[in-house]
Amino acid sequence: MELAEYRELRRAEATKIVLLVMDGLGGLPRETDGLTELEAAHTPNLDRLAAEGICGLHEPVAPGVTPGSGPSHLALFGYDPLTYRVGRGALSAMGIGFDLGPHDVAARGNYATVDADGRVTDRRAGRISTALNRELCARLRAIELPDAEVMVETVAEHRFLLVLRGEGLSEAISDTDPQSVGEYPLEPRATDPAADRTARLVAAFVAQAREVLADQPAANMVLLRGFARRPAWPSMEEAFGLRGAAIAAYPMYRGLARLLGMDALEVEDSLPAAVEVLERHWAAYDFFYLHAKHTDSEGEDGDFEGKVAEIERVDGVVPRIMQLAPDVIIVTGDHSTPAVLRSHSWHPVPVLIRSPYCRRDRVERFGERACMAGGLGPRIPATALIPIAVASALRLEKYGA
Repeated sequence: MELAEYRELRRAEATKIVLLVMDGLGGLPRETDGLTELEAAHTPNLDRLAAEGICGLHEPVAPGVTPGSGPSHLALFGYDPLTYRVGRGALSAMGIGFDLGPHDVAARGNYATVDADGRVTDRRAGRISTALNRELCARLRAIELPDAEVMVETVAEHRFLLVLRGEGLSEAISDTDPQSVGEYPLEPRATDPAADRTARLVAAFVAQAREVLADQPAANMVLLRGFARRPAWPSMEEAFGLRGAAIAAYPMYRGLARLLGMDALEVEDSLPAAVEVLERHWAAYDFFYLHAKHTDSEGEDGDFEGKVAEIERVDGVVPRIMQLAPDVIIVTGDHSTPAVLRSHSWHPVPVLIRSPYCRRDRVERFGERACMAGGLGPRIPATALIPIAVASALRLEKYGA
């Protein structure tokens, strides 16, 4: 069913939905005991929700497809990422409150480290400090390109935003980030003939950036990805009748929420702070998206025990969330980031939905193998979760006579 058809079924109710996302939640078994990170974690509160609700595994995009965070989050919000496409640059811009204009093309940037031969040795430049990032962004703002204005803004740590502003620019540019170490940065390539000039401008920016950063021991190169303009999409309120709030510290997730009409509430990067913001704004919204980032970070670092610890920290704040008595709570991840792979993967993601109007299944433990046998099934599309939650919150009318 399309978003426009859900719009016709919206019904006003004073019910509340919480979507709790542990980024990169899904994992793979370790050799020692065959347990995934979620299965190895001590999660009595999540297990209780699983036993009281209905569980399964969701497919973020399509079988075998390893999703980025943007597409996988879009799917969680009910938007088909194969239809609603946006580059990471637009999300980064929206996340830091940068107002993309009609002639702007934005890209997500990483400060990176390359060796004397120009090969990437660290895609994140050792996760440099945000303070150093600001200094380096000030340097890059001095770069001049013909017939295009260059804007460079700090995001956080190694991440920055590049915006090119001018007439005739195109977002049809390939990434320069090779996505692995030991490789040379890629040349920006026009994926449409109309983008040839923009590709040349991006190549000129990258070349000048390397010269500007040559004295840096770590952040001596830039990698760019996700070239994009700002799209115009229906909001979650238009599509599902939900006035939404995003409680997420990282700019990309805040940006995506803003693109869908949610208010991005200010929050520190800590779980207790996030729950405090949830409690403080509980009366003002129908839908709350609560994001926990560090499960993904630990997975990407290959730290199995660190990811277990992050899952257990999330479990520890669940009672505070449930004290607010949400009518529906969804707990899941946007994608899988197994520590054994040190990267996003194509594996379906555990999910639970708890509501008085969900049929309980026999799952009593929140984990990958348990959820395979859950009532939602082993491969439910992620785009189905919000419609199920909205229906479980009694916010959809009957379809047809």
